[in-house]
Amino acid sequence: MHELSTDLATLASIAATRFPKIWLFDTGRYFVGAGGIYLIVNLMLGRALVNRKIRDSSPDWTQMRWEIRASIRTSAIFAAVGGLTIVFLVVSGFDVIYMNPLERGWPYLVTSTAALIVLHDAWFYWTHRLIHHPKLFRRLHRLHHKSFNPSPWTSYSFNVGEAVVNAIYLPLVLLLVPSSSLAIFIFVNHMMIRNAMGHSGYELFPARRDGRPLFDWMTSVTHHDLHHAQAGWNYGLYFSWWDRWMGTEHPNYHERFAAAVRKPLAGSWKEESLSKNPL
Repeated sequence: MHELSTDLATLASIAATRFPKIWLFDTGRYFVGAGGIYLIVNLMLGRALVNRKIRDSSPDWTQMRWEIRASIRTSAIFAAVGGLTIVFLVVSGFDVIYMNPLERGWPYLVTSTAALIVLHDAWFYWTHRLIHHPKLFRRLHRLHHKSFNPSPWTSYSFNVGEAVVNAIYLPLVLLLVPSSSLAIFIFVNHMMIRNAMGHSGYELFPARRDGRPLFDWMTSVTHHDLHHAQAGWNYGLYFSWWDRWMGTEHPNYHERFAAAVRKPLAGSWKEESLSKNPL
């Protein structure tokens, strides 16, 4: 019993010393990802993308300031719950992370990276639907939806409970899919960029001539923006699969996307109607 308590104390000490570095990395990733998207899309390209702006109005700095404060707290929770759990696993001898990306060959590197992303989309969809339950929404998810008109800074603006739910995904999935540090790096940065893009307020995904998304199996910016406008729909993060399989995709999603890219949708919209605000 004494040896167990000593081992746990040693692990806790190691984890505590690594916490500042993990928090700094997560916070930096947020500012580079969300800040980079805001700088490039909303500020530098705002005028060029005016015909792809989803809503007429834009969030103000009062909203964005509290989004940033909440996101810094989320980064701390990610570091404490997710990052330190992984430290515990590695120090305890669990073979969940390896440094050489080619240790298991190129096929496993590609497969494991894809698995982290695809499984995260499933995790996000189902936990996202769960925290929309009336008994959980106020405590776990209400803060994120205070950003009715989101910005890239909304990306990590979570209640404490929602941050914990998101943080535990990575250590859990690594027990199933041991991955290289490169695969994890790609996964966490892909998550950040897609998240920030989805809250940018500008439709950044290409459209076909008939007004539908070129990559219709992916969630576009309009797809997630609709979730903030009408919260009972569009729970997916990266892919539209789960929403379509479970019947939770907004019934007018394709029309809203067509309006955002100013294209007629397969004859169901008159061209002149596309200049109107879709929300």
